[in-house]
Parts: sequence; C-alpha cells; structure tokens
Amino acid sequence: MSTLHLYLDDSGSRYSDRELTPPRADGMDYFALGGILVEEEAIGQVYDAHAAFASRWELTAPLHSTKIRGARNAFSWLSAERDAAARFFVDLDELILSSPTVALACVIDRPGYVARYAAKYPEPWLLCQTAFAILIERAAKHAQRLDKRLVVYFEESGRKEDRALLAYMKALKATGMPFEGSANAGYESLPPEGFRAIVKGEPNRVTKKVPMIQLADLVLYALARGGYHPTYPPYRALHERRKILDALLKPEAIPSLGVKYSCFDTTKARIAPGL
Repeated sequence: MSTLHLYLDDSGSRYSDRELTPPRADGMDYFALGGILVEEEAIGQVYDAHAAFASRWELTAPLHSTKIRGARNAFSWLSAERDAAARFFVDLDELILSSPTVALACVIDRPGYVARYAAKYPEPWLLCQTAFAILIERAAKHAQRLDKRLVVYFEESGRKEDRALLAYMKALKATGMPFEGSANAGYESLPPEGFRAIVKGEPNRVTKKVPMIQLADLVLYALARGGYHPTYPPYRALHERRKILDALLKPEAIPSLGVKYSCFDTTKARIAPGL
C-alpha cells in the first residue's frame, strides 16, 4: 500500500490561558496546526521545484512565512528591492500553487475557546492536543479514501513539545479521539484500530531544511488568516487552485473532513474588516 505524507507545522500560542503581549497588530489570536499532504510518488517533484526556486533567487536560508512577510533576516532585501520583491512573491505563489500538495489544518481561536470551555474545563488545556487529534483524524480519513497509509512529519520544536506530539499519537492509537460526545450529530470518529491501521509508525521529527516543511509553514499562515479574513488573497488563491482539501470535498463533507476552524463564533466583533 502506498503512502500519503502529512508535513505539519504550528503557529500561534498553544496555551489556552496565556495572553498575547503585545497583542498582534492584525487582531488575530489563534493556535493552528497543519500543513500539506503529498503522495509519496510526488515528493521528488516538490524537491525539484523547491530547488529550482531556491536557485533562481540564490536562497541559502529556508523559506519562512514570518520572515518573508516581515522582510527580516535573509529576506530583509524584500523591503528595499521592490521590483525584485514583486517578482519574488509571484514566483513564490506559483511554487506553492503548482505543487502536487493539498493543504489541511486545524485553527483554534483562543479567546473563543476560553469563552466556550473555561467554565467546563477550568484546568488550562494545551490547544495542540485538540488540534493534533482533529488534524490527524482528518488526514487519516483522507488517506483512507485514497486507499493509502498516512505518514506524519513535523518540524522539531523543543524536547517537551516534540514528546507531546508523540504522546498524542500513541493516545489516538490506544484510545481514539479525546473528546466527549464525538459521535453526536452523526459524526463518526475514527476508532483506535482505525488509527493503528492507517497511520504508519510514529510521527517523524525533521528540520526546516525539508522543502515540504517550508511549504507547510507558508500555507498554514494563509489557512489561519483565512479563518478571520476569507478574502485574504493567498487564502483565496489556494481555494481557487484547489490546493485546500475543502475544495476537493462535497460541501456537506467540509465541516467534518476539511479545514477545521474551531471556536470562531465570537471573532467578528473583535477583528477589523480587511486587516
């Protein structure tokens, strides 16, 4: 059986009770876990396209969303060379949109999470546990539909954080999804034996040097921002080019199988339009 590979990254604070200091200028306050799905047979194509892009722009540092958007470090030249920067962003968009990948994520609005669950769960809950379970289940179900097994890769972050992801996977294979009432409203959770059959081995730690991890980082910000601003151009472009799993699903399947936006009920009054 061939494999589907999930390369994931995280963005935002995983602590449900920790305030952002200072608050973000864009008003967003979230934790996201996600990235790209790519079939084993297409990985070489991603490597080649990434290498060609890096060669064209004489890059020696990995692609990194925050540094590119902020024109920092190895990408500081983007703020000074405007014509070159415009060509760079067009080329970068095409690298992402022409890759044989599909984006998937779980994005949790942190204030919305606290508003919904603080009374029910007074002990602080790490949002990465929630996001990981949702992301892996949806990726596994997609792999199952393709008659493939799922292999998971994540960017190493820290010893404690990396151990946590490994523990979350073991728990999914041992006891299944960690949420009460997951079978309500017709939702069918993947049972532990399903995770064991579909997800191959443990998650694999890799570095930012891996091209697919860099693409995961780039698309994850677009997916997170799309939860707050659906008109955000990179998010719209991913949809239009069918590079988000949602675009491959029937509309009725998106809530249970597509990108998960959790606890976004209270964001409209907090986020200024167009930011």
